[in-house]
Amino acid sequence: MKRSMEPVFINKICYFGDDGIPGAAVYLCGIMKHYGLDYVHINSTDRPSEDFQNHRYAMYIVSDYPSRQFRPGDMEHIAGCVHDLGSGFLMIGGWESFHGKEGEYNKTPLAAVLPVQMQEKDDRCCSPLGILITRGMPHEITEGLDWKHPGGVVGYNAVTAKKGATTLLYGTRFDICILSDEVDEGRSDIASLHSFVEQITMPLLSGDACVIRPLDRAPLLVIGQYGQGRTAAFTSDLAPHWVGGFVDWGRERVFQNIESESIEVGESYARFVRNLVQWTLQIPKN
Repeated sequence: MKRSMEPVFINKICYFGDDGIPGAAVYLCGIMKHYGLDYVHINSTDRPSEDFQNHRYAMYIVSDYPSRQFRPGDMEHIAGCVHDLGSGFLMIGGWESFHGKEGEYNKTPLAAVLPVQMQEKDDRCCSPLGILITRGMPHEITEGLDWKHPGGVVGYNAVTAKKGATTLLYGTRFDICILSDEVDEGRSDIASLHSFVEQITMPLLSGDACVIRPLDRAPLLVIGQYGQGRTAAFTSDLAPHWVGGFVDWGRERVFQNIESESIEVGESYARFVRNLVQWTLQIPKN
């Protein structure tokens, strides 16, 4: 990509989406404030400024931001800043991220920027039982965190990693069957049990047995490079409801006031989010 004029550099993170404050944006805004990361936030109901394309931000974050809110040329501008000028780009999952419910970004200029291949259909996957987060290869984003006692989310956008990209986190969905002496009409719990190929059986306090079977594994965090810039796709969310118990991951608590609101989250969750943003922004970790 070649540009006739380099836009004015703004050494901030430009964060689109997650409604506003109060609202889901309080989580990411609160963590960035807690760790001294300078940002501007654009509410999901707002459009970028008229002069948006005259500026280049150090990093762009898109999270549950309707693609229709971008004006013609805005997404091409972001792609150019990442490719030619080294800005970072992070997309966070949700109903209006990736393909989402109605097809948000799979046919836009930002599809080329992302390190993942999006689906051509509704890609939302939800689990009432939770989705266990597990680490792939070691990386500075995930180092120093307690992966022996990981957190879990309850939803994600289904994607595949592009060739050359690196998958750092996976999510595993489970099916759970409680075996008891009762037999449902037309089926027995024992017959259901035989359909389980790989399983873990554990006793419950009620005396029944609980059989846990892994269903599938999907990418949750994929990183890559687009031209000069680093890119990342976190396919779950960092705010309710998809974030699930992941927001409380860690033995210590992190508190932060943000505007008229406040957040209280787990310290491992907070450090993970900080690491993810700092790496994509190309800021050396302390």
